[in-house]
Amino acid sequence: MKKIHVGFLFSHDYEKLKLSIPPVYEASDRIFIAMDENFITWSGNKFEVDPSFFDWLEEFDVDKKIEIYKDNFYIPSLTEIDMDTRERHLLSLKMGIGNWLIQVDSDEYFFDFEKFVRDLRKFDHYLDNPEKKKIQIAAFWIILYKYTDNGILYVDLPMKAVFATNYPDYTCARRTKARVIYTDNIVLHESLSRTEEELRFKLENWGHKREVNPDFLDKWIKVNENNYSQFQNFYYIEPERWKRLNYFPTKDLKQIKEFVITSKVLKLSKTYLFFKNFGQWFKFLFK
Repeated sequence: MKKIHVGFLFSHDYEKLKLSIPPVYEASDRIFIAMDENFITWSGNKFEVDPSFFDWLEEFDVDKKIEIYKDNFYIPSLTEIDMDTRERHLLSLKMGIGNWLIQVDSDEYFFDFEKFVRDLRKFDHYLDNPEKKKIQIAAFWIILYKYTDNGILYVDLPMKAVFATNYPDYTCARRTKARVIYTDNIVLHESLSRTEEELRFKLENWGHKREVNPDFLDKWIKVNENNYSQFQNFYYIEPERWKRLNYFPTKDLKQIKEFVITSKVLKLSKTYLFFKNFGQWFKFLFK
């Protein structure tokens, strides 16, 4: 036990796993991919899968550490977000309580997963009797908002996101109600950076389908690399959570990684992390 187990969900954007699996592969002990046995989304829509993806997966998995977990993840009586939460729970049970349970979405790319694992290892004692000392470990997203003619628009502040837990009693997607420990790890999140057709399909089939605000898509369509500073409030649920966008003058993910690493604006200060973690410690002090 006390292994590094990473789980992915397989859905309509499965091709992005070719970008999200490689960064975590070497530092993982095992990788699990949850796949609906009928290739159905949480909204009940069928999606097609190119068999060549599985050829790529087999060729890439040189250490034979990837396991595909098939099950029925479409339950019509549940909402999309409830199915999202349920699938992640079942996936984590498959991964095994007593290990670090890390869930990464197909459009999330760790900058330095080895560092994230080193940070996790500092808290290995939470894997002893995890049900009695539940914990969540967070990193920070750099959220890619939209591809433009010459680059990518992105949300101009890092956003917190939970990736790991020792006990998967999820309440909403991969979040639990346990104390969060924040780490200074960065994950590039290709959240909304799709073609309009791809984005429309995602909005109709993901866990947040019923929460998307009615003005989101119109604004997403209108904004571009020349006018983004004229708009504000971009989040797809509560718009004001993403107040401003900025612009990467490139679409090369490696160049973007270098830009983020050297950016003072996107850097997570030790003071900021200290107060985030102190607040969580104090909140759960008497619980």
